[in-house]
Amino acid sequence: MESRSLVAHSSSFKLPIANLRSVFRTHDVERKLAKLPEREHENLRTTYERMLERGPDRFQVKPSGVPDMAALYDQLPNFTNALDDVKRHVALSQDSRDGLEVTPMLLLGPPGIGKTHFARKLAELLGTGMSLLPMSSMTAGWLLSGSSSQWKGAKPGKVFEALVDGQYANPVIVVDEIDKASTDAQYDPLGAMYSLLEHDTAGAFMDEFAEVAIDASQVIWIMTANDERSIPEPILNRMNVFEIEPPSPEAARRIARNLYVSIRMEHGWGARFDDEPLDDVLDQLAELAPREMRRALMTGFGNARLDNRTEITVEDLPRSGTNKSKMGFIQ
Repeated sequence: MESRSLVAHSSSFKLPIANLRSVFRTHDVERKLAKLPEREHENLRTTYERMLERGPDRFQVKPSGVPDMAALYDQLPNFTNALDDVKRHVALSQDSRDGLEVTPMLLLGPPGIGKTHFARKLAELLGTGMSLLPMSSMTAGWLLSGSSSQWKGAKPGKVFEALVDGQYANPVIVVDEIDKASTDAQYDPLGAMYSLLEHDTAGAFMDEFAEVAIDASQVIWIMTANDERSIPEPILNRMNVFEIEPPSPEAARRIARNLYVSIRMEHGWGARFDDEPLDDVLDQLAELAPREMRRALMTGFGNARLDNRTEITVEDLPRSGTNKSKMGFIQ
């Protein structure tokens, strides 16, 4: 297989992208296209032609060593166990011809604790693409695996799109709030996951629209959930499950401080504000869920700017209780 050496850059480390991996067989597509009746199935014809035009090869992330993940451990102090798992998988694939293979993981914890943020940071670390699939808004199983081309308005599923339309053979795919999946017996949104989470069967995943075998064996799966009780046991058994606890007060202050610094650095107007937040501001922010910290900080920056001040005070933050969530687990 042809190998190229490209490098994905991020703020604190580099992971080279090497090797090209075929995610489908061109011959399969050509055979399907040849069998299509003329003037019929235009969407399917267009899909096949797009596949042939793009070709089957996608970049596969290939680490040359274990990256320095200290910054991630600092930014995500309550995700230590999940980060340790990622580091183990990266260590296994370094200095070998094997691609990076990560056991599917389930991040279990209360809303707003930073599970989706973790997934984004992991995709950034690996230098690969990320697709977010919110299960709470997915009512049909075909959104993952595609719908039959015989149906009106049929199209490929999200897994097909991530691999065929994307650049990588091993993208991060986040199935958000998997416990919110519809229980409609006619369309099981999780039906496709049984084969997708098994390495062997995922290597020849069949999208129902294209009906061409796709190699989804290298996909890095991250599931999030608030409650594991509604997740089928066979799916749970295919994943490493990490219970994400709310951050300690000290860790929450660290998260708040990191958010302050990152928001300030990401915006041109950030230069108007002090390099570091006040201690009592951090104390106030530490009482919030990580998701709500960002909203509170944006409000604080805005109020301080209206008052032509370079620092945020406690009075600039939203009043306690107006937008505050409890940090305990859902019972």
